[in-house]
Amino acid sequence: MSDEFAPCDPGELLAQIGNGNLGAISGGRVTARPTGVTLPVGKGYAVTVDLAWNDTYTVRRVFTRADKVWIKGEMTDVYCDEVGEQAYRASCFVNVDFPS
Repeated sequence: MSDEFAPCDPGELLAQIGNGNLGAISGGRVTARPTGVTLPVGKGYAVTVDLAWNDTYTVRRVFTRADKVWIKGEMTDVYCDEVGEQAYRASCFVNVDFPS
């Protein structure tokens, strides 16, 4: 388990993101992890959402190619009522700067 993030209930996190955002981001595909979720977007991009120890979320735009991982954008201290919007913005890798 990571020292950077706290254990997270993926069901509660997905409810906070919302079904509409989940469908728009990844088509409903979800990989649950002990500290959050990974939502695959496409073309090597994914959105990761992790619970921080201060009870906020960290949303990242992640690019993976040939087992190498780059964090292309990160927003920390995201509250539960903002996590769906920020996860959606992170998924728009073609035309939206993240974080803005």
